[in-house]
Amino acid sequence: MPYKYRYTKRAVRKIRTFYRNVSLKYRHAYSYEDMERNVRDAIFYIYAIERTLLRRQPTIRRWEGYYMANTDKWYYAYTIEGDTITVVDACHAQNMHD
Repeated sequence: MPYKYRYTKRAVRKIRTFYRNVSLKYRHAYSYEDMERNVRDAIFYIYAIERTLLRRQPTIRRWEGYYMANTDKWYYAYTIEGDTITVVDACHAQNMHD
């Protein structure tokens, strides 16, 4: 069944904030183009949820009640209602803790 995908402002904000902080820390080695590419890739992976990114139980308490999927770098908390997947939160792998 083909899914429709939505994501919240919170999820996108988490991705953008993470990469903006990387760009501030590594300003001489990490360009604006790198940041935009990384943000775009992280958002693009949302569309792989329930296709190649498999459904998992959350490993952090604040995501209880949601499903979780992950790439090598990003974890996504999401809901499924009918044919719509809504990503409600995102967290980079190095920040996955309670």
